Amino acid sequence: MAHAPAPAPEKPVVVLTQRTVWLIFSALLASMFLASLDQTIVGTAMPTIVGELDGVAHQGWVITAYILAVAIGMPLYGKFGDLYGRRWPFLVAIGLFTVSSAGAALADGMLALVLWRAVQGLGGGGLMILSQSIIADIVPASERGKYMGPLGALFGISAVLGPLLGGWLTEGPGWRWAFWLNIPIGLAAFAVAWFALRLPSFRSSRPVDWPGIVSMALATTGIVLVTSWESLADGGYDWSDWRLGALVVGTLAAIAVFVVAENRAAEPLLPLRLFTNRTFTLSTLIGLVLGMGMFSAMAMLPTFLQMSTGAGITESGWLMLPMMAGMMITSIGSGLAITRTGRYKAFPVVGLIVVGLSMVWLTTLTGDISMWTFGAMIFTLGAGMGLVMQVVVLAVQNAVDPHELGTATSANNFFREIGAAVGSALFTTMFTSRLTDNLAEVFAGAPGGAADAEAGLTPEVVHQLPDPVRSGVVDAYADSLAPSFWYLVPLVAFGLVLALFLPVLKLSDVAGMVARGEAVTDESELPAPRAAVVAPSAGAGDGPTADGTDADDDGPAGVRATDTLER
Repeated sequence: MAHAPAPAPEKPVVVLTQRTVWLIFSALLASMFLASLDQTIVGTAMPTIVGELDGVAHQGWVITAYILAVAIGMPLYGKFGDLYGRRWPFLVAIGLFTVSSAGAALADGMLALVLWRAVQGLGGGGLMILSQSIIADIVPASERGKYMGPLGALFGISAVLGPLLGGWLTEGPGWRWAFWLNIPIGLAAFAVAWFALRLPSFRSSRPVDWPGIVSMALATTGIVLVTSWESLADGGYDWSDWRLGALVVGTLAAIAVFVVAENRAAEPLLPLRLFTNRTFTLSTLIGLVLGMGMFSAMAMLPTFLQMSTGAGITESGWLMLPMMAGMMITSIGSGLAITRTGRYKAFPVVGLIVVGLSMVWLTTLTGDISMWTFGAMIFTLGAGMGLVMQVVVLAVQNAVDPHELGTATSANNFFREIGAAVGSALFTTMFTSRLTDNLAEVFAGAPGGAADAEAGLTPEVVHQLPDPVRSGVVDAYADSLAPSFWYLVPLVAFGLVLALFLPVLKLSDVAGMVARGEAVTDESELPAPRAAVVAPSAGAGDGPTADGTDADDDGPAGVRATDTLER
């Protein structure tokens, strides 16, 4: 798709100095930490929350509502950021997240909590997508690794720190502080973003893709509900239940409508032509595979630790810290290495090999496993994930038109979220099915059978059982969890094959805003009378053409003629 260049002097221009970049980056770090932390912090507090709010029957919705809203919000923020600029969507996302955190903390019933969690998810999805998109706007792909690495490490930190912090707060000042904690961080992030995010805004004349938005929301809702059916329906996956059948049919219909709508839309929410870009397609599929594997692996490990070691809620979080350490080290290290060498393909290949080997290693879990051995297992798993997560996002951003950075970034993250929802549901179902069978043998002679026994099992109850029964229960959990990892090994192997075919493109030396003619990297490049100078900086080099392929010619890509920048 061609873009007609507009004369540079007609636009106010930002100077991307190193100081400006770091100011913006600090706001992005705080905001992304907020959003990713809240995906996991509520999990450990759930038993206490549902007890206080009398909402056992609806407890699955507290987490599902957030995940669903994040998934729906991602493509919207990505597209609207491309159309109208990212400053105001980012501020709206922080505002939604902060206000909804206060609402959730004050919730006096389960329905209110679920609704506020949904609003919180709408803010959180924007924070995650816009953070990655803004980095691509202000930092060239050739230098982006050293910024994307910390963002990936932050995601890993929050994934482990969430349950740990949630348990500590629940056992201490109370579960409502899991939401109150967001408010000072949110206010600080909003203040920094207000002053630091001096990004251009647009007035766009192109139509909004409402059919695509509605059908995407319906399809995403259907996918999340189907994959969460085990925890939402009383009878689990009972295919004789007309509601489940109707939900599946409705979801497939919404997906079909979405495809038709995107092919007809003048400005599609998710342009299907992106899938003709091999780098985008392969990187997005790798993200989906990683989402399925990562969240599946993490879903049941804390429960296993609590049952096998007698660790409390907070202690089980501490025992997951090696995974966080592994992810931090490799995420930051790979980012720095990519910046230094300009090569990125080897990292997802090696990372997926490491993830696959760690999955095989986790199949050897036993009830009496040494915590040192367990720590080594999950450290290896985290290290492999850290080599892949942000690198595939970088590959996508480097391969697409600078005008579609937000759309492509959101699509990549959207499919990873969908993969996480589907993978976690399938893995949990397999684990639960095996566990029920194994516990049936342990409690074969118990009054009421295994069903009643399983329903009443908590870590405290397990460790008060007589030794033979306790060992049987712990082994039942280990024997149920360990073989389930074999189902993830072929999935990771498929991701590895995809990574082997990932094209190698030269990393661009031009930031997204510079490529679009919205910014310069040196004050001397400003159009003299009309520039909005921020601060002096250093220059930038050459970059790829609009479709992401290597180019010999210099200069930024043009801006769309139908857009005018607000002063």
